[in-house]
Amino acid sequence: MSTEQDLEHGTVTVDRVVSIALECFAKHGFDDTRLESIAQRSGMSKRMIHYHFGDKRGLYVRTLQLAISRLRPDAQDMALESTVPVEAMAQIVDAIYDRMSQEESSVRLVTMENLFGQADMLRGAPLADQSSIVLQMERILMMGQDAGAFRPGIAAVDVYGIVASLCMFRVTNRATFANLYGTDMADDDNVDGMRRLVRDAVLAFLTSNMRNTGGMSYLVGTFGQTDGGAQSIYE
Repeated sequence: MSTEQDLEHGTVTVDRVVSIALECFAKHGFDDTRLESIAQRSGMSKRMIHYHFGDKRGLYVRTLQLAISRLRPDAQDMALESTVPVEAMAQIVDAIYDRMSQEESSVRLVTMENLFGQADMLRGAPLADQSSIVLQMERILMMGQDAGAFRPGIAAVDVYGIVASLCMFRVTNRATFANLYGTDMADDDNVDGMRRLVRDAVLAFLTSNMRNTGGMSYLVGTFGQTDGGAQSIYE
């Protein structure tokens, strides 16, 4: 019987194991998460977990891939409803924020990986394809820069850096803000308020009269660069 069949047919799916593992790794971290606990909660034996994933690290990498994919908005949420650059960018920012707000365990797991490096992402191959978000942002940026609505010298990775940082902040710093400033980021009012803050921060950054600091982006990398790639994006 295939491991991908639904649980109601008597089979424990690989997807179920990875989903439960995500919650465990996000709560306890890599070192303190036990395969025995994942096996007990998922219904898949420890022997079969080893069969599918090799070892705990193999399961962890699969779990990290799931977390990253869950933080990416669905295609329909990024389908532009407006050709007005400011409105289009606001829509994409809201879509990213809403998805990250719904996936707090994924945010925690990605944060812990960046702190402790169990998957060695700095030297490893990309765990997920993020091109859909970057290319959509690049299209909106070019549309806005061509129309004179957005200032030049900003690339999609710059904008995504701002959005992701603020979205993750409300999860990673919730206890600190609640303790020191009496502000609980999980309150419904603050979830909405943070969405508006992220959106306004991005739009103010794009539409301000600050001078270009040089180049086509604040950040330098091998992915999502606009130099030499603008023509392909227009195509």
